[in-house]
Amino acid sequence: MAENVRTLIIGSGPAGYTAAIYSSRASLSPVVYEGMEPGGQLTTTTIVENYPGFSEGVDANMLMDAMKKQAMRFGADIRRGRIKSIDLSSRPFLAVDDKGNEILASSVIVATGAIAKYLGLPSEQKFRGLGVSACATCDGFFYRKKTVAVVGGGDTACEEATYLANLCSKVYMIVRRDVLRASKAMQERVMNTPNIEILWGCNTQEILGDMNGVTGARLVANDGKVFDIMIDGFFLGIGHHPNSDLVKEWVNTDENGYIITDGTSSKTNVEGVFAAGDVQDPHYRQAITAAASGCRAALDVEKFLLENNE
Repeated sequence: MAENVRTLIIGSGPAGYTAAIYSSRASLSPVVYEGMEPGGQLTTTTIVENYPGFSEGVDANMLMDAMKKQAMRFGADIRRGRIKSIDLSSRPFLAVDDKGNEILASSVIVATGAIAKYLGLPSEQKFRGLGVSACATCDGFFYRKKTVAVVGGGDTACEEATYLANLCSKVYMIVRRDVLRASKAMQERVMNTPNIEILWGCNTQEILGDMNGVTGARLVANDGKVFDIMIDGFFLGIGHHPNSDLVKEWVNTDENGYIITDGTSSKTNVEGVFAAGDVQDPHYRQAITAAASGCRAALDVEKFLLENNE
């Protein structure tokens, strides 16, 4: 027999946990499925220095654990595991978790996040969090006056490179083609930044390092030449993939898969379904903005259920 819940939150991370805090305090009895990565993408980094309220920074896992405990304190039902399927064709929405349990939800908050695209190198995973990063805004501060590399040739890579150039002594851009795919404005910004050097026609073969982290990268040029560069940090700038596949059959998304919400609200095109965090944010992708959108989603759900006397 299916379990009836007022609010189902799919995904954890700053958006999911914040939505759980607000909705549980509003007596919406939220059920939260944490997904494959409890705490979300933030837990792949180490110290978070730009989250308000922590003058010395905070360990990412400790921050997410504190959010989780705060939500549980107010009565949120937080469960390990993931929602395997959901039918959004009619309310209440029927969801099935990875254990086969059925849930009938009056409202749903999708907070499944987005994952950075990686190159797929074993050394990339080895040094993840030890010099390999997919977020310059999050981790660039650690590389002040150091040398870093950014892989990619699109707008994301150019944005990362120009941001890092303000902090680092030197920024290499590793571009596999002989042109940038970025917009003309972004290309000009990169070209006019003196401490950015573009390595054209190159692919990363291996990320080099030791027990302390990244020390360099081994590149292979299109002509077959293999050479090393000495760097302190390696940044991925090849984009993100929003985890929206679960709901894409019903919920409107943009060309890259990000869920489209109505104006400044968290409402999707499906009545009773809301989205929060990186799954609907292709621009900022910060813990603080994800938490804020989780707050908005919970408030939107509270209003929705009240208006529907549920």
